[in-house]
Amino acid sequence: MSAAPILAVNNIEVIYDHVILVLKGVSLNVPRGGIVALLGANGAGKTTTLKAISNLLRAERGDVAKGSIEFGGERIDRLSANEVVKRGCIQVMEGRHCFGHLSIEENLLTGAYTRRDGRAAIARDLEAIYAYFPKLKQRRQSLAGYTSGGEQQMCAIGRAMMSKPSMILLDEPSMGLAPQIVEEIFDIVRDLNSKEGVSFLLAEQNTNIALRYANWGYILENGRVVLDGEASSLRDNEDVKEFYLGVSGGGRKSFRDVKHYKRRKRWLA
Repeated sequence: MSAAPILAVNNIEVIYDHVILVLKGVSLNVPRGGIVALLGANGAGKTTTLKAISNLLRAERGDVAKGSIEFGGERIDRLSANEVVKRGCIQVMEGRHCFGHLSIEENLLTGAYTRRDGRAAIARDLEAIYAYFPKLKQRRQSLAGYTSGGEQQMCAIGRAMMSKPSMILLDEPSMGLAPQIVEEIFDIVRDLNSKEGVSFLLAEQNTNIALRYANWGYILENGRVVLDGEASSLRDNEDVKEFYLGVSGGGRKSFRDVKHYKRRKRWLA
């Protein structure tokens, strides 16, 4: 994490409706060319963190009340969402959100809407996306709404790549997908990272697979970062193994033990 970060989130607080405090002093960095996992249970604040970065909060009556967000060394938390996209930071939303009435290829081309480098360059990049996602090439003329969940997730990532981003915010890419498809998608994410140089911030409940592909991880609970470190060290952390990977070194725990587990978490001590 010593490399200059492409993204720096500095002690932000997010409030909805001027009343509900959701994020409480969240800070994180994404190094240029890195893969960082943002982990935690449902409701921990992962999606809110991504939307704060991409500036989609305002559409949901949310706002970054304190702190700052910098992308590429420039502050972006007061920009509009489309200005953040133009700077090369793209969010792939939870649940894919493909245009169901458009074909797979038409969906991919919508990702190039902001580009001004000509049709030939866009056509070359479209073929490059098909090289990463051969299933999409087979279904290129199919309506996206009639394709599988895995194909829609690939389409959403491919659409983001068509805008030539320097970083992608990927929200729950494994949700609702078979384990084999999840592995395939994460393999492609790793290829896009290593071959195209795209940085990734992954918000993911599937801690096991996220820590296998990420370089660094942050664990969120109740809107706070409670633990961070190299992915390998988080995989070996006894608390992470017990409470997020379902592995316990001390035998089976009773319901009472599980109910009061927060008291025993070393990161909250």
